[in-house]
Amino acid sequence: MITGTPVPAVPSWLSDPLWDQFAALLPPRPATDPTHPLGCHRRRVADRIVFDKLLQVLRFGCSYQGIADSTCSATTIRNRRDEWIQLGVFAQLKTIALNAYDRLVGLLLDDLAVDGCITKAPGGGEVAGRSPVDRGKQGMKRSVMVEARGIPLGRVLAGAHRHDSPLLASTLDRLDDLGPLPATITVHLDAGYDSQKTRDLLTARRLTGEIARKGVKAPIQATRRWHVERTNAWHNAFNRLQRCYEPKEDVVNAYFDLADAIITIRSLIRHAWILYRWDTRPTRRP
Repeated sequence: MITGTPVPAVPSWLSDPLWDQFAALLPPRPATDPTHPLGCHRRRVADRIVFDKLLQVLRFGCSYQGIADSTCSATTIRNRRDEWIQLGVFAQLKTIALNAYDRLVGLLLDDLAVDGCITKAPGGGEVAGRSPVDRGKQGMKRSVMVEARGIPLGRVLAGAHRHDSPLLASTLDRLDDLGPLPATITVHLDAGYDSQKTRDLLTARRLTGEIARKGVKAPIQATRRWHVERTNAWHNAFNRLQRCYEPKEDVVNAYFDLADAIITIRSLIRHAWILYRWDTRPTRRP
């Protein structure tokens, strides 16, 4: 049971615009069940309360039982989460945030970076497998694609036993969800992708590959691949993603979509703070 004032998962200058857009995607719901025979059914828990609980679960990695209190039960959090996943609200929120960033700041799609990251998945699940870097324990791998500033564009989830290079094709397929692409795109990859098969794949898609060579030591700062490493660190700051207990792939993807929206909107506000003025603009640059 939570007592006192909980620590905010994200600051208000970020959570408020995030909620405003999220709420606009939700269908209208009556406060009480109109089919109740006596008309005295318990009132529905406010969506904002459940949304704040999900932000806390994502950021702190706590269990649903641990974050539940007198305002909202763990069952309500899970049920509302599943309802929103079926409606596709999390995916829509990520797409809207990405489009807003592209419109106000601009996505730099000339240089892309793709890399894999292994995290723990103690509970197993649909996207878990034996981790080669954690004594065979259950782990999850995500193959992430970012643009030149590190804004996440898409991901593919798989078991930790999967190699990075076979996931490259499905990761690059996320480009189909974006708008018009530049004529020339360079994809920056580490030495794990150094193979002729990878080069043939990039050539077939009319992409230019800048791939680190195996056996040649070079600092990561020597290329533009460090942006994806930083984005992986941003993702791992969300403890629910760093140590994932969710067994279902659609739930994991929903949390990743929410994290991507937070990362994108945070970067958008940081850049817009210099270029634009608005009523709720933070007094200091975030």
